[in-house]
Amino acid sequence: MWYKDYIDTYFKETEEIIARINRAEIGRAIKMLKELRDRKGRLFIIGVGGSAANSSHAVNDFRKMCQIEAYAPVDNVAELTAWTNDEGFEHIFQKWLKVSRLSSKDALMVFSVGGGSATVSRNIVLALDYAQEIGAKIIGVVSRDGGATKKSADITILIPVVHERRVTPHAEAWQGVVWHLLANALMDNHPVEPLA
Repeated sequence: MWYKDYIDTYFKETEEIIARINRAEIGRAIKMLKELRDRKGRLFIIGVGGSAANSSHAVNDFRKMCQIEAYAPVDNVAELTAWTNDEGFEHIFQKWLKVSRLSSKDALMVFSVGGGSATVSRNIVLALDYAQEIGAKIIGVVSRDGGATKKSADITILIPVVHERRVTPHAEAWQGVVWHLLANALMDNHPVEPLA
């Protein structure tokens, strides 16, 4: 049963991530999101591939559980593909944020395996540049060396690399662990009244 060893190895890697992840940065993210909610700022969550699907799920949790006005550009496939067709894939998030009038009251959350670079996920890099220009807060949940997100973000929650072949599955799975932790911390430690 070759897969028994594989299962044990995978879970040991998960335990290593638990041991190594920076809890202080997670705490700072909880505080930043509470401040965002208190000032009635909006949260925009971006990602590509599996991280795009995670951004859509996370929007649900931050809106419903935490009552933060939140959006994922990938949820509007018509607009996303129109920007891709007319302006190029690298501009999709930047253009979406401009139309949404991203402001200094708002925050951008980035889910990405590598964090974006000049050659990979340039759409994330341009969104980061725009958010910085506007003065919006930036939270990254990324892996590898953090890429452009780590360089630009106010807070970077870095998912440790524990095995090179499994960077992507660990990074994307841990995006889920982290955003669920953040949303539940906001809901449990500072509950808000349900909307009437």
